Formats: sequence, C-alpha cells, structure tokens
Amino acid sequence: MSTYVIPVFIGLIMVIGLIKKVDVFGEFADGAKDSIGAAFEILPALIALMTAIGMFKASGGLDMLSTLVSPLTDMLGFPRECIPLALIRPISGSGALAVFETILTEVSPDSYAGRVASVIIGSTETTFYTIAVYYGITKVRNTRHAIASSLTADFTGFILSALTVRLFLH
Repeated sequence: MSTYVIPVFIGLIMVIGLIKKVDVFGEFADGAKDSIGAAFEILPALIALMTAIGMFKASGGLDMLSTLVSPLTDMLGFPRECIPLALIRPISGSGALAVFETILTEVSPDSYAGRVASVIIGSTETTFYTIAVYYGITKVRNTRHAIASSLTADFTGFILSALTVRLFLH
C-alpha cells in the first residue's frame, strides 16, 4: 500500500490541475526556478557554517568541549560517547552522521551509547542549519527567541533520548 502513496499523490495533483485548468508543468517549472534562486541566496551562509564546523573539529575544539561538559553529562546519565554528537547535531546533519557512524563503529549499535545516538539522530534537528536556511530564504535578520528555544528543545531531546533508552531498551 505504501508503495502507491507517492504515485497516487502525483496523479491526484495532475487530475486537480486538469479540473482547475492549471498548467501543472508550468507551475512546477516556475517553482523550481524560484527554488534555485533561493538556493543561491542561502549558499554563502551554508558555506560559512560548513567551514566553521570543519575548523572546529580539526582544531580539537570539539574534543575539548566534550571533555569540559562531561562532568555535567555524567550526572545526567548521558553517555560520554554521545557528547560529540550532541554538540555537532544542532550545527550540522552531515557532521552528526559522521560522529554517529563513529559511535556505532566503536561501541556497537546495541550498546547503550549506540542506542542513545540512534534516538538522538532520529529525534533532534540541525538547529543552526535550519535557522540559516529558513531565515535566509525569508530574509529575517532578527531571530529573537528562535535560537534559544531551539537549543533548549535540542538539549531536552538529548537528555530524554538517554532517559528513554535507559527506561525502555537498557
């Protein structure tokens, strides 16, 4: 059944377009053209973000910060192996996937840290990337409380990932 959802949805769009006499292909092409323009507008912010992440990891800053916060995470029952993941996840999805792969390789997917890392990857967001993309497209300059509330949600997601795994899978 699920294999038919996308083809049925596309067919439904075509049928509604025919009924309403809308040039579906023309509208699609216009949307694609607008999307390319938006991609070029946010490209500088994304390049800066990726460069900063690479520099942070290469400089040893990630390891140093992980060591610095480990006493707090130990008190919260958060696995040390997942600290770099929690620090990178709000910034970069691809960086987080690389750290996630390292965790699974080093400690196994069935370990406590492997399961916590899996829940984190599936339940948290790349906050700064998302804010850069959406605020960049809409040209919003003042993020107000978006960053603070998003990082609070990320922190909650990290801690609840560890708690959930401890309660249900450990």
